Amino acid sequence: MEIKFLSNIHDAIFHSLKNWAEQSPGNWNILIGVGFLLLIGSVIFAYVFYKKIGKDDERTNKIFLKSSYCMLLVIILCDIIFPKDYMWNVFFLFKYALAILASGIYMAQQYKKDFS
Repeated sequence: MEIKFLSNIHDAIFHSLKNWAEQSPGNWNILIGVGFLLLIGSVIFAYVFYKKIGKDDERTNKIFLKSSYCMLLVIILCDIIFPKDYMWNVFFLFKYALAILASGIYMAQQYKKDFS
């Protein structure tokens, strides 16, 4: 019973997104553009905090490893949630954009905690 409920939620979210994206080429371009902007923004955000934290040493290596761990967890979670049978390349873009954003957020939290 619970699996059917979760699959209904999954279908309601992702099938409606698929239907919206396939209505017109403009909608598809909006979806790709938002994903690309999220990816570029996430990369810049993570890079800024990577540079702010500093050079590799015992303290920063621990931060970078935990940041990579956060990235891995988001990738695994997105692999579980996102559908694999349609629009997989768009969800691939969003998966890595969200993973890099999570990594950057972790580094920002550590930077604020360590240097503030």
